[in-house]
Amino acid sequence: MHNIKDLRKNLDNYKKKFNDRNLEFDITKFNKLDEINRNLILKKETLEQEKKSLSKLKDKSNFEKSKDISEEISSLTKQQNESQKNLNQILFSLPNVALNDVPVGKDEKSNKLIKKFGTVKDFSFKVKSHIEIGSIQNSIDFDTSIKLSGSRFVVLKDKFALLERALINFMLDIHVGEFKYIEISPPLIVNEDVMFGTGQLPKFEEDQFEIKFDNSDQRKFLIPTAEVVLTNLVRKSTINKNDLPQRFVASTPCFRKEAGSYGKDTKGMIRQHQFYKVELVSIVEHNNCIKELDRMLSCAESILEKLEIPYQVILLSSGDMGFSAEKTYDIEAWIPSEKKYREISSCSSCGSFQARRMSTKYKTDNGNEFVGTLNGSGLAVGRLMIALLENNQNEDGSVNIPNVLKKYMNNLDKI
Repeated sequence: MHNIKDLRKNLDNYKKKFNDRNLEFDITKFNKLDEINRNLILKKETLEQEKKSLSKLKDKSNFEKSKDISEEISSLTKQQNESQKNLNQILFSLPNVALNDVPVGKDEKSNKLIKKFGTVKDFSFKVKSHIEIGSIQNSIDFDTSIKLSGSRFVVLKDKFALLERALINFMLDIHVGEFKYIEISPPLIVNEDVMFGTGQLPKFEEDQFEIKFDNSDQRKFLIPTAEVVLTNLVRKSTINKNDLPQRFVASTPCFRKEAGSYGKDTKGMIRQHQFYKVELVSIVEHNNCIKELDRMLSCAESILEKLEIPYQVILLSSGDMGFSAEKTYDIEAWIPSEKKYREISSCSSCGSFQARRMSTKYKTDNGNEFVGTLNGSGLAVGRLMIALLENNQNEDGSVNIPNVLKKYMNNLDKI
């Protein structure tokens, strides 16, 4: 969320920045709603001051006048609440602005390749997809999941279920042991305020799974990513500067409707309604965000390097970034059956954008300032499974287990 005072002072600059994010910012509409709201606030405050002055006089003859003022204040309060609601509809839908080194562009066509790692294997046989490998071993079962839940779900069996758990434990051990993230086991259901804090609501409501509770006065949602709960661990708080940075990691299921993705990746495990992900979140001094982003990116990359899976790093353009991000790197793993790289992680700096929505600050010598927040996949488990299965496959459909993963797989050499 943006500081409304900054918006007022720099409307033309913000309009350009929002246009870079594929949003047409209506300055005239904003100014009109802002002016109405400010006038109502001024009128209400003036009447409140007048009523306060009358009460100090302790003159009974002013009782009726004071009563009339109270009724007028009540009416203005209702009007102002409605005008604030209308203004918030604009303010809450404004995305973060891209940093100056982010490529300007409408979509992924303007993304920038940063680096490549590893050598793509030249298989001596026809490469199988993860769907085919799972079918040979009867361990990736989409037919049963359709009976249970519908499309975009999967049932993993036997050694493939073990592989999923092994990858989660392996990644958690690396992030906690080597990179000193604090492991969190968070709730999977959160309230509306928490979803607002990280930017999922109100703009992306159609992509969320809402839970219906009887007699509940607050809406509840299944988390679309652990970023939501990990970032909100510090909501509505003021942190001591010496307690920063704070780094959290969690492995959770994630739930997404995938609204707007109909027809995309309908086969296989690439795009699911439910999937596991190991998520990284950092809370830092806001001027340390970019340094922390580079660190987070290297933590996520290390997983693929240890597993010897080829990947590339992409700097996303202004039009391809997520709503709350100011700068984002995507890590894309090589998928042999598709002969292309596919996203397996996004690491983003959000600056103070989410901190404003969460009311999270830290103490400095010059007063309190909003923290900086960052999030990144470290990594998406389903997509990592796909990359591992396909890059380590044998002609008979078996899969070699990387050395670093064997202790998590009961010392199996292959499955």
